[in-house]
Amino acid sequence: MAIERTAVNPVTWSVKMGFNQGELVVGQPRTLYCSGQTAMGSDGAPRHDGDMAAQVALSLDNLEAVLDAAGMSLANLVRLNVYTTDVDLLFQHYGALASRLATAQVAPTTTMLGVSRLAIPGQLVELEATAVA
Repeated sequence: MAIERTAVNPVTWSVKMGFNQGELVVGQPRTLYCSGQTAMGSDGAPRHDGDMAAQVALSLDNLEAVLDAAGMSLANLVRLNVYTTDVDLLFQHYGALASRLATAQVAPTTTMLGVSRLAIPGQLVELEATAVA
C-alpha cells in the first residue's frame, strides 16, 4: 500500500517557514522513530563546540544517516522536533535546515524548543524525527 501524505494547514504562515501545521499520513507500512541527533562524530565524540552552523549541518548529516540505514531519506520525514540551547542563534542559521528540507521537497510538522542544556556539554542543537515509508 502506497502512503498518501496530505498537508493540513488551516493557516498558511508556517508553509513560508518550511513546515506544515499538520500532516495526515494514510497507508504507512513502516514508521521510523529517530532518537535525537546532535553534532557527534562517528566515534561518539562531540564536534563543533559552540558553532551553531556546523552543529546544524552535522546533526542533519547524522539524521540522514539514520534515515538512510532504514532505507529512507529526509523526504520521508513527517515530524521534526528541534531542541536548542539558543533559539535566537538557531534562527540565524535556520535557513540551512530549511534549505535541506526544501531540497528534499518535504515540510514536516515541526516544533522548536529552547532548553537550558542538552545531554552533551557544548551541543547547541538536537534533531528528533519521525519518518514514514
